[in-house]
Amino acid sequence: MEKPVYLDYNATTPLDPEVAEAMRPFLDTEFGNPSSHHYYGTRARLAVERAREQVALLLNCFPDELVFTGGGTESNNLAIKGAAFGNRASGNHIITSAIEHPAVTEVCRFLETQGFIITWIPVDKHGMVNPAEIEKAVSPATIMISVMHANNETGTVQPVGEIGKIARRHNILFHSDAAQSAGKIAIDVKEMGVNLLSLAGHKFYAPKGVGALFMCRGTKLQKLMHGADHEQNLRAGTENVAYIAGLGKAAEIAQRDFESATRNMQKTRDRLFSLLENGLPDIRLNGHPELRLPNTLSVSFHGMEANTLLDEMEEIAASAGAACHGDNIDVSPVLAAMGVPTDYAMGTVRFSTGKFTTDRDIEKAAHLIIETVKKIKTGPGETTHSLSGTGTVRLTRFTHGLGCACKIRPQYLEQVLKDLPVPFDKNVLVGAGTSDDAAVYRINDDTAIVQTVDFFTPVVDDPYDFGAIAAANALSDIYAMGAIPLFALNIVGFPDSRLPVQVLKDILRGASDKAAEAGINILGGHTVEDTEPKFGMAVTGTVHPGKVITNAGARPGDVLILTKPVGIGIISTAMKRGIAPESSSAKAVEMMKSLNAAAAEVMRGFPVNACTDITGFGLMGHLKEMVIASGVSVDLDAGKVPLIEGTWQLAAAGAVPGGTRNNLEFVSDVARWNESIAETMKLILCDAQTSGGLLISLPGEYASDFISRLKENHNITGAEIGSVIDDSLPYISVRSSG
Repeated sequence: MEKPVYLDYNATTPLDPEVAEAMRPFLDTEFGNPSSHHYYGTRARLAVERAREQVALLLNCFPDELVFTGGGTESNNLAIKGAAFGNRASGNHIITSAIEHPAVTEVCRFLETQGFIITWIPVDKHGMVNPAEIEKAVSPATIMISVMHANNETGTVQPVGEIGKIARRHNILFHSDAAQSAGKIAIDVKEMGVNLLSLAGHKFYAPKGVGALFMCRGTKLQKLMHGADHEQNLRAGTENVAYIAGLGKAAEIAQRDFESATRNMQKTRDRLFSLLENGLPDIRLNGHPELRLPNTLSVSFHGMEANTLLDEMEEIAASAGAACHGDNIDVSPVLAAMGVPTDYAMGTVRFSTGKFTTDRDIEKAAHLIIETVKKIKTGPGETTHSLSGTGTVRLTRFTHGLGCACKIRPQYLEQVLKDLPVPFDKNVLVGAGTSDDAAVYRINDDTAIVQTVDFFTPVVDDPYDFGAIAAANALSDIYAMGAIPLFALNIVGFPDSRLPVQVLKDILRGASDKAAEAGINILGGHTVEDTEPKFGMAVTGTVHPGKVITNAGARPGDVLILTKPVGIGIISTAMKRGIAPESSSAKAVEMMKSLNAAAAEVMRGFPVNACTDITGFGLMGHLKEMVIASGVSVDLDAGKVPLIEGTWQLAAAGAVPGGTRNNLEFVSDVARWNESIAETMKLILCDAQTSGGLLISLPGEYASDFISRLKENHNITGAEIGSVIDDSLPYISVRSSG
């Protein structure tokens, strides 16, 4: 398979072969510690100092003005925190811009919690800072200005020379984040007038994990890492000799090949924009039209979502805004600060070329981009897709959400629900006023109707499996209320200009087969054209009015039993990224397709006090709803919560959906985490599930028999994960016995 065209050089650059060769001796034979005074240590020290000279030549500074770090983020932290704490006696005011990288903005937000005052300077429509606005913000308490050299999203180059003059005039330290500049535009710290400047090696063909901080002689910094006196006593820790040697070589190459490299970057960037502009006349260029990095092209496609476009174009590697925000569909702070209209901003893609980008790459990429945009914008009924066969369609490619993980944030949903009118009909037994996932309406003394609806984006690639999972998920709410399903209706959102109709047929077939397994029919439904595939069902069931089970009945002395392991959202995310083991993927799909009917059948034979199914809000989110609704507290044993194989490893590797992180924030007011609970486990317990298990609260004396019935009659491995306790304040105490 041919590799995708790489147009994401602002995210990271490949390692230059010459750089790799320069590093090799220090990975093999030259292994000494630079602080040692024997032959091996001296060889390593010489390599470090040689690299310092190479970087100094690139920046036009003295070698002793450079401190090697672990990357651009560390350089920014050392510069800004170090200057702030080192000069606090002189003032507490820092000026920065509204378009800085998070490696600067998050440092400044931290300093705000430490008593520092931050002024955020706006930018114009091109993303350019006005130096006059900076000078206007200067006060007697100002100790530092931090403005980036060039923006990572739009490429706009800032007037750092003018800002440097302002800083010198007012005797203020000036820092610039130049992570995106090296090898693309000239960097001369003397002309710029900076006291501090940050570099990141992996932005100019050096390895990831190494960077440098220029620190003008006489600049006062407080060190952040304490230990031995490495790197001028500012960065304790044995130097990473191989990576530093690579950084030095990359700096040498950047200076040597500057003209040819920048010429190729600008030529390929401009060629790409020309082709796109000719093929798609309604696109918008973001950033300054001239004062811009020669490789950076930020383009907005009107009325589209960037992640939808990128999901469709697997043959191109690019970013929706900054690479650090690749999974976030919100308008980037940079575009918002520039005032880019939302209908353009949401469709913004950053293409960035490099010295290895070829004309063929550009021609291929432009053709793919134009064809993909036109295909997505094709109106209903004008699709060019074949109507027979799904081929190798991967559904998760066509969405940026995953299953129940794409629900509205629980915090927002709470605000919406509390403003709904209180039901006036006395026959409403369960309505929107509770946090149950279904409504219950009494028909007569013997019968109540239970109604629920679920609707979400694909959590797996196979259309048939997606339909079956969506159906099982919708039916789960009926089972959790102690009801028996009667019939269902389909709800469909489908991009018929992007996917063949056969895909929809397969989704509906999967749902129909799962409904048949539940003993019900699907009687129709509703469809709408959408930019991404979505599917769900409205399910109706019946229950005796006196036997409705809600999440509000948990009582002290109850135990909590979970009928399925957790980790679905994490594994689904890993499946979409292609990093989930086959065994974990198969187990997750099997579990999501499994109905909760058998567990519900067992539940009807016991005096269950409360029940909920574990879906979008995760185990902790749904448990929070149960705790608050019941007015109790819970002791949860994280060590007893069953996990799907591979969940921990994948969560630790970062395969965590955004909905899971929202859930963790949602439960922060009730969760009492034992210090032994790792952050990874917190995320797992908050993982956004799709078609998860039932969480059942019943008197402790029935727990053993209940779990045995699950296993003996239905081969379900139920787990006792906690107990309900009496307390005046509802909370969830989380510990781990494992």
